[in-house]
Amino acid sequence: MDEDTLPYGAGAGEGAPGRAGDGTRHVDAPPGPLVDAHWLAARLGRAGLLVFDASVGAHRGAGQRIAGARRFDIDGALSDPTGPLPHTMPDAGRFTEELRSLGLHDGDTVVVYDAVGIYSSARAWWMLRAMGFDRVAVLDGGLPGWAAAGLPMEDGEPAVPAERGDFTARPRAGLLVGADEVAAALSDPASAVFDARSRERFLGTAPEPRPGLRRGHMPGAVSLPFGELQHEGRMRPAAELRAAFAGPAQGREQLIFSCGSGVTACVLTLGAALAGYRDLAVYDGSWSEWGLPSEHRPAVTDGPARAG
Repeated sequence: MDEDTLPYGAGAGEGAPGRAGDGTRHVDAPPGPLVDAHWLAARLGRAGLLVFDASVGAHRGAGQRIAGARRFDIDGALSDPTGPLPHTMPDAGRFTEELRSLGLHDGDTVVVYDAVGIYSSARAWWMLRAMGFDRVAVLDGGLPGWAAAGLPMEDGEPAVPAERGDFTARPRAGLLVGADEVAAALSDPASAVFDARSRERFLGTAPEPRPGLRRGHMPGAVSLPFGELQHEGRMRPAAELRAAFAGPAQGREQLIFSCGSGVTACVLTLGAALAGYRDLAVYDGSWSEWGLPSEHRPAVTDGPARAG
């Protein structure tokens, strides 16, 4: 079995010792890519469980957070500092260093969340998966759901971890792809490329929020705004997610996801994983790259505005 298609929770980190150094873990692996507040609350504070706040933009480092959460800084240290595009994956060495500084060990369990609900937390989940760490799940409902349940919160800057972790990134080929792979997929009858941006941006009737980008979408891409996979800040049930993908996928099992800068594309990736798809990839540069003026990456403003 290819490592990229291992059952959830297997792969890198499986069999590694917990943080006590006694050869055991203190927290069980997540049951899947999504956990609810009750699952996390029952384990919060145990050795071997790390909670990462992956909020971005105006929510980055603002207000309260889940008790004990550490900042997974997609807007800062956990994006490639040398790249010209926003939110692209750093190399394995930098990713290893940043996660060790957050106290992550190979045998730990991680829950990621954001302050919107499910927005940038899915990006943190997919980044960890792409770097070979499988014991990670997204908190359904995010911080709003946690707060609404009256669960433990705290203010102020996150505490510095008491110890560095021993996590080592083990990059997996194919989970994050570039423009060439996307171009090939657009003409491949076995692949489907989904766009998570709003339909107005997909059709070019609304401007792009980043200057210098063309309007429209990749010819052959399918529009599926990420919010359609959610209800009140939580992911829809698996049956509804399967229905959302079934029409536009048209039986294709190789799915690639794009958005503005590789963040909300991961919400579609999460939805597809919950729906049972396994051959999944995210276009890391997304429209921030494809939408730049180019003779080689066409952009169109016609075509189907609705998935399926």
